[in-house]
Amino acid sequence: MSTRQITALVNPISGRGDSQRVWDPLEERLRAAGVDVATVVTTSVHHVGEAAFEAACAGRVVVAVGGDGMVRDVGGGVVRGDGVMAVVPGGRGNDFARGFGITEDPATLLEMLLHGPVRPIDVLDADGVVVLGNVYVGVDSRATRLINRMRRFPAVVAYRASGPLAMLTWRAPTFTLTTDGGTRTVRAHSVIAANSGRYGRGLDIVPSARVDDGLIDLLVASTDGLGRRHMAAYMVEAGTGAHVRRDAVDVVRTRSVTIAADGPVPVGIDGDEIGTLPITVRVRAGALRMVVPV
Repeated sequence: MSTRQITALVNPISGRGDSQRVWDPLEERLRAAGVDVATVVTTSVHHVGEAAFEAACAGRVVVAVGGDGMVRDVGGGVVRGDGVMAVVPGGRGNDFARGFGITEDPATLLEMLLHGPVRPIDVLDADGVVVLGNVYVGVDSRATRLINRMRRFPAVVAYRASGPLAMLTWRAPTFTLTTDGGTRTVRAHSVIAANSGRYGRGLDIVPSARVDDGLIDLLVASTDGLGRRHMAAYMVEAGTGAHVRRDAVDVVRTRSVTIAADGPVPVGIDGDEIGTLPITVRVRAGALRMVVPV
């Protein structure tokens, strides 16, 4: 019998209601196994953060039931409360969960929640916002804006359509990037400060990124040799990580990066938008403890 006490925070709109459908049978099976389970249906981002913080402070495992945005918001509260979290995927992308091999299989999820080991992982701090996955700017963040405007569409349609639609009016800005190694300026389609290295419903966008190495993997996809006509092939390659072999793509490792641009560029974090550049991103090594699959 597991001695864990669990508080599940359920986003009722994740995946157009998938989160509740995923969690309800799991909750029944956890209770049948003798686990102390509390379920909280969240009402706002603020509610998520405060409920996660309170549960973490009480020594309960805080389970984020939803998509990448929900995972990020729960993670922020758990980090603040110095607690332990777990993830039950129930959103449209679920890229963070996918990176740990966490699927929607009920038996596997049950075993993880009951007996999964706890692992310390890094998080990113983006001007005070805790980010578990990635911070990205450029055509990627433009696509995120479009995806979030297409919530009535099936996830596969929204994600596939967002890239081509974002490129229709895209003009690559000139970025100024300040890392541990100095400052550079570059005209680029994308700049990604990666912790997990996955986004976009399955893209292996920064394959070298690791959540436990204490570093940010900063990918820059410059316009030099990567024109608009190449972007469709580039995104196909990103499904396997092959895009990093292009001459236009380079990756450096750093503990912090400040990103600015010569125009208004939205900032994307784990499937959401948090404003426009400039932004400073720092790694917080081992700041979050997470239950992972057995």
